[in-house]
Amino acid sequence: MALDAASPSAAPPAIELRGISKAFGPVQANRNISIRVMPGTIHGIIGENGAGKSTLMSILYGFYHADSGEILIDGRPTRIPDSQAAIRAGIGMVFQHFKLVENFTVLENIVLGAEDSGLLRPSLARARRELRQLAKEYELDVDPDATIEEIGVGMQQRVEILKALYRKADILILDEPTGVLTPAEADHLFRILGNLKAQGKTIVLITHKLREIMAITDNVSVMRRGEMVATVRTADTNPQQLAELMVGRKVLLRVDKAPATPGAPVLEVENLRVVDAKKVERLKGVSFTVRAGEILGIAGVAGNGQSELLEVLGGMMRATGSVRLKGRPLDLSGREDARDRREVGIGHVPEDRQSEGLVLDYTAWENMALGYHHRDAFANGPFIDRPAIMKNTIDKMQRFDVRPPDPMLLAKSFSGGNQQKIVVAREIESGPDLLLVGQPTRGVDIGAIEFIHKQIVALRDQGKAILLVSVELDEILSLSDRIAVMFDGRIMGERIASETNAGELGLLMAGVTGEAA
Repeated sequence: MALDAASPSAAPPAIELRGISKAFGPVQANRNISIRVMPGTIHGIIGENGAGKSTLMSILYGFYHADSGEILIDGRPTRIPDSQAAIRAGIGMVFQHFKLVENFTVLENIVLGAEDSGLLRPSLARARRELRQLAKEYELDVDPDATIEEIGVGMQQRVEILKALYRKADILILDEPTGVLTPAEADHLFRILGNLKAQGKTIVLITHKLREIMAITDNVSVMRRGEMVATVRTADTNPQQLAELMVGRKVLLRVDKAPATPGAPVLEVENLRVVDAKKVERLKGVSFTVRAGEILGIAGVAGNGQSELLEVLGGMMRATGSVRLKGRPLDLSGREDARDRREVGIGHVPEDRQSEGLVLDYTAWENMALGYHHRDAFANGPFIDRPAIMKNTIDKMQRFDVRPPDPMLLAKSFSGGNQQKIVVAREIESGPDLLLVGQPTRGVDIGAIEFIHKQIVALRDQGKAILLVSVELDEILSLSDRIAVMFDGRIMGERIASETNAGELGLLMAGVTGEAA
């Protein structure tokens, strides 16, 4: 049942969608959806991956055309056949994966597609003046002359917001805006959104993170399997209620696990060092041990060596030092690759599922066997055994609740959370002695988070070793048995998860140790 969260007001809704439906072949992405977003508010839209949130907003932005229904902007029926029409209607959208030209400057990206004339110089001069004013007004400071490839993802997101504001957007749609941000960058984004709201802008926030919904939104709409199931005032609800509305059942918002019973060392790392192609030292003498039957979490702000650590252990990067798996030395010189790591019992869920975990133009069944297709279970002599792989894929898709459960669907056609389930299913089901997990629930909804966490804990309880890397402190604290904190390529300290807290870990993440802490 949907409740109308709008308070009585003379102003019409900034956005009103009436009876929106959209199907992609047999898949009904949106079914008779109606929603009202009041002006000058932050309105959250939440739901599991594949619930239809992004499809609905893509219709509003003109990327898709609804099969039926009506769009009203400021109370007026508005036809939005494409994104240019959406921009003319005062709508801007910041996508989960940014739409920026990496070798262009910030200024050039902001002007691109919105030039005054065929002469670029006057457009850039006007944009520079407006950019200065927008940055001051909304706390969106960014160097206009920096190229996109030189700045971090937090700054790139600011550029996307500035692009929309430069095009006079009064309505701003943000699709999973914190999926690639550190906690500090996310907090800064919330301040920016607060400033935008204070200036009368209307913001639609698509997210699966309940903490963000509770912290920043005025109203929240919940979608489930293509339908709108509720709209409530944020102040009148709580995370547990929202989680149940999203999933359609009670959801455990904490990790339910018994204490670990660690066994013999599985992974032993000593004095690991990495120097990248630019001669920058990324790992500076890292040492730690992971035992059978335990989860060691690596905490830290992104960019402090965690990615390089996973790549070295996964056979994707050279290093010096010593790494032993169950007493067997691993070659760090580059002669052994990711396949060699799999053969000795290392599974790897990489941080970036799209560029490292999947081939997006391959089908689900091809991706489910990727890297393991040469094994006896999937091989028929020198050829792959397609029926065996297909049967295995269907089984995994059912057990890991991959939606839709279609092994012939291309990987790029699945939502981010379902892409992640494909990677997690493939790596966990390979039966590794050591599982490397990078950002296991990035961009994943609450129901899938609960499921993935259960699979990781189950693997631990089978006596396997797990090395977990996550920028989500809540995830590190609730899932790990021990926690090592990285800063500037070093391990700053180790803690027992049950004996520490976010405050102590936060100091270590900032490089503060010992008496200074």
